Amino acid sequence: MEDVLAVYQRPYDPRRPVVCLDETSRQLLGETRAVLPPSAGQPTRQDYEYQRHGTANLFMLFEPLAGWRHVPVTDRRTRQDWARVVKELLDGRYADAEKVVLVQDNLNTHTPASLYATFPPAEAGRLAERLELHYTPKHGSWLNMAEVEFSALARTLSERLERREQLEWAATAWSERRNQVQVGVNWQFTTADARIKLKRLYPTIEL
Repeated sequence: MEDVLAVYQRPYDPRRPVVCLDETSRQLLGETRAVLPPSAGQPTRQDYEYQRHGTANLFMLFEPLAGWRHVPVTDRRTRQDWARVVKELLDGRYADAEKVVLVQDNLNTHTPASLYATFPPAEAGRLAERLELHYTPKHGSWLNMAEVEFSALARTLSERLERREQLEWAATAWSERRNQVQVGVNWQFTTADARIKLKRLYPTIEL
């Protein structure tokens, strides 16, 4: 926890940008009957029944100090999906950065091993060398600022999107709107706060 909080206190450095990464799954749901539009004295009417069309996985890439985010959508959440998203990040927006400081949840797919499971060793090594990885603790995913962005995205998405393409379009439109005005996060929880408010999580030392 303190490691992640220390990262959040770093000043902005374009050579070593701090990026938060998170991922979540989303059910793809379709209508069984046509939605009735609003009319005089009647709101929009939608049948409670729906059809399942599988799931999609959303990655959230968020650079809080720059107010930038990107939401790739994949069919699954495998090692290879994480590795390809990271490669796109390193070779795309941050191609000129020395390292990308990546804050993420402690999942078994979020490791350099996933790069080696996806790319040839030389390429995997090149990508791994440009990463500085920091992990949120178990039961501490709330420390990942990408979760704040997922919460904001969820409030704008329609309950029923039946195709991955619809989800991609909605997530892209949302991220572009927020990027235009560089919406960031006013993160104020520090290590000093943690040592007071979360004192119960620290070991008791008898001198």
